[in-house]
Formats: sequence, C-alpha cells, structure tokens
Amino acid sequence: MIGNIISGLYAIPTPPSITVDYLVVAGAGGGAGSGNDRTRGAGGGAGGLRCTVTATGGGGTLETALSLSPATNYTVTVGAGGAGGGAYSKGSNGNDSIFSTITSTKGGGGGAWFDGVTGQAGNGGSGGGEGNHQAGANTFGTGTANQGFNGGVASGAGNTDPTGAGGGGGAGAVGVNYASGNGGAGGAGVATSITGSSVTYAGGGGGSGSASGGAGGSSIGGAGQTGNNNGGNGNTNTGSGGGGSSTASGGSFTGGSGGSGVVILRYVDTRTISIGAGLTGTESAASGGYKRATITAGTGNVSWS
Repeated sequence: MIGNIISGLYAIPTPPSITVDYLVVAGAGGGAGSGNDRTRGAGGGAGGLRCTVTATGGGGTLETALSLSPATNYTVTVGAGGAGGGAYSKGSNGNDSIFSTITSTKGGGGGAWFDGVTGQAGNGGSGGGEGNHQAGANTFGTGTANQGFNGGVASGAGNTDPTGAGGGGGAGAVGVNYASGNGGAGGAGVATSITGSSVTYAGGGGGSGSASGGAGGSSIGGAGQTGNNNGGNGNTNTGSGGGGSSTASGGSFTGGSGGSGVVILRYVDTRTISIGAGLTGTESAASGGYKRATITAGTGNVSWS
C-alpha cells in the first residue's frame, strides 16, 4: 500500500503539446525546351503550397496547425525544383516537400511541342502550361485542390500556328493562356506572413511567344522568352516555375529550372527547435511571441525542447 502511494506521488506528468504553424512549399516544375524553327516552350507549374497563416494555395481554406510532442522527431523534406527541358522536351516535374503528416505536391513541368503526348505538360501542385502543338489540344497540366491551379492554354493545333505557349499555374491563380503571339504569364503566387512579414511564394513560370514571352507569376516565376533564348529560372526557395524557352530561327534552347521549395515552421518562443543532420535551416530570434525555423534544403528530422 505504501509503495503504491509513493508511486502515485511521483507519477511523471505528460509534457504539454506544441502547436506548430507551417508553410510547406514543394519544388516547382521546369519550363519546356524548344528546337528548330518556331517552337515555343510552356512555363512550369509552381510547387503545391499548404499554409496555416494568412492564406493557402488553390484558393482553399487555411490548413490546421499541428499539435506535436516535445522531444519527438518529425520528418522534413524540402523538394528540389525540376530541370528545364531541352530541344522539343517538356520540363521535368519538381519534387514533393514534407513536414510530419503534411505533403505538398511537386509542380508540373511545362509542356513542349509534341506529336501525340510526348511533350504533354505535367500535373502537380500547380500544372504546367501547354506547349504549342502539332496534334491534340487542351493538354495543360492540372493542379491539386487546395494547393495550386491549372496551367494555361497554348496556340491552336497545326504546325502553321506554332506561335505561343501557356503559362504555368501558380498557387494563387491559373496560368495565363497564350494570346496574339504573346506567351501566357505564369499564375500568381500566394502571400503569407508566417515569417512576420508578407512574402509571396509559388508563382508559375511564363510561356514563350513569337511576339513576347510571358512574365513569371508574381515576379518570382521564371520569365518565358521570345526570339532565340533559354527560359528564365524560378526563384530559389519559393517553389516557382521555370520559364519556357523560344526558338525563332534555328537551334535548340533550354527551359528554365523550377525553384526549390521551402518549409517554414512557427511556434511559441519558449520552445527551441533542433534541426537534424541532412537539413539546412535556421531558427529566428523570438518576435511577437514566436520563433520561426526556415528550412531550405535536404531531408532529415526536427524536434523541440
């Protein structure tokens, strides 16, 4: 009896849980390449964006913060961006980003000139834009609900109209369609204040065109091109799509690479995070009652004390 009473007196209480807000942005798709005369590459789609602060991707409602245990490992992966395509080749899809149970879906690569489906745009968090095409139509990439939007449409079928490509989808808007020789702009990104100030992430890449290339979404996606030029790269650690390349008079040009993703975590300032081996990241000083950890590359574990 006495032993049981003493055991009860010294029972170890359960540590309180930690509420963690997050921004998880996946790696974006690369822009499409171009070759020979008058082929135009489309912009890559932005990486999927999931967030608990300010706004989330795809026009969805805010995600729910996670309730986590101290001294427990949680997985983080920051997705790399996809490579731009070479001659007649679509851009590569990006890579997923992960925090604990939350996965943001890779951005779709931009579509290239194609006969059938060989250059068809990739689906993803946001879809790649449609490349100018010889056969088929409406082959833009599709986005993922609550993460991003579809890519834009290219010029009409038939090799006599290879004048423009669609913009990649962004987390905040559909990629813009080609129009009158102008490549479609990339879809807009989404602004969040999880870091304490407003920053925009996950814009789509611009499509190329005979008159002008489409702008990168929210000025963080890679720009689409005109003339004989390689596509612009999406900004690093924003999950923004690469721009499409353009060939006007012969030669081969490469689409822009998609921007890598990012994982940002916000938690009460009485806690301290441990960022494990394999991850590149930093913890901020306390501000407004919170600390923030920004993780920019790698795969590994985090925990809190």
